[in-house]
Amino acid sequence: MRVYNPSKCVSGTLHITGSKSETNRLLILKHLSKNNIEIKNLSNSKDSEMMSKALSTEESLINIGMAGTAMRFLTSFFAIKQGSDIVLTGDSRMKERPIKVLVDALRDIGANIEYTEIEGYPPIRIMGKRLEGGQIDIAANISSQYITSILLIAPFLKRGLKINMKERVASMPYIQMTISLLQELGVKVKIDKNCIQVPFFNPEAKTLSIESDWSSASYIYSVVAMSKKANVKLLSYKKNSRQGDSILPDIYKKLGVQTKFGEDYILLKKDEHFSIPEYLEFDMIETPDLAQTVVVTCVGLKIKCKITGLHTLKIKETDRLVALKNELEKIGAKSQITNSSIEILSVSNKKIEERISVYNDHRMAMSFAALGVLCPIEICDYNVVNKSYPSFWKDFENINFVVDFKE
Repeated sequence: MRVYNPSKCVSGTLHITGSKSETNRLLILKHLSKNNIEIKNLSNSKDSEMMSKALSTEESLINIGMAGTAMRFLTSFFAIKQGSDIVLTGDSRMKERPIKVLVDALRDIGANIEYTEIEGYPPIRIMGKRLEGGQIDIAANISSQYITSILLIAPFLKRGLKINMKERVASMPYIQMTISLLQELGVKVKIDKNCIQVPFFNPEAKTLSIESDWSSASYIYSVVAMSKKANVKLLSYKKNSRQGDSILPDIYKKLGVQTKFGEDYILLKKDEHFSIPEYLEFDMIETPDLAQTVVVTCVGLKIKCKITGLHTLKIKETDRLVALKNELEKIGAKSQITNSSIEILSVSNKKIEERISVYNDHRMAMSFAALGVLCPIEICDYNVVNKSYPSFWKDFENINFVVDFKE
């Protein structure tokens, strides 16, 4: 598939799907509260559809494919679903993604979970039962989704739950999002440094409207930054957002994008007076899903950069740091990676002739597609975007891109 923008200018109005992160959390809470919650502007991502289907199924074997969020959230959900006896599995990559930290924490409060193949990794057998709650200690430096998974079931435990988070917390805004949603539903969550206390409480009947997805907006920001001229309106966004990736306006201000907040929308424009810096540094321990996009933007603008705080990228859909290094070489960028960082050392004027491989990773495909505003880019496995942003290619067409699906 080939994507390019003849004018190198972008304009239009887009309504990106609801936040995948908020949707997945609220789907769990909706089912645990016996459908007491009505949700508006749900994400139409493949991940969220997978989550919804798994929550309603009566099958004993649930294959969630590549959906890491579903694997983690459903582990806790089925652990407290009395009478259930299911096996959670996924694709080959999912079987390489660790889940021991979460399983150990759930076992500490009485959950009945077994590994069916390799200790510490999916598939897992979960025999649901009533859990009382109490207190757990859990490493918070590997994935915030372990903490969120447990937080989502905490109000439904008779004794509530006290969670002591150990090590430096990764992706804290995602934990704060979960807490914010619980509080909006009436749960009186208390936070004291690295300790979270959640009382037993059945969430109130409520209707919640989900904001559009900020992570998905990052690809539009990237395009605007690299364009000659831009005027793009994104609907259903607000300044006071639950989503950690709403830091985008601050990040992309450094990359030449102006963000104007209106009533339920944002307007993105190219800063006509922007002077491209030689070097930038970002710590993305709280927003790792933005890393690929920001790296590609910097390369497109020929900015040397270093991004740290990325240790969680090794256990995503692929080892994202290795994947980035490999594909950046194809576009003339030399990079250096460690277990938790990537640094762009140089960017040449190399003509891009090789197809970009995406490693079954939706964010690889969308990050590199943004380069199409500079020159034609060929992307392998373009359907992978359905995992989080099914209308991605259509939205690109709506802001002046040509998307040629002919192989």
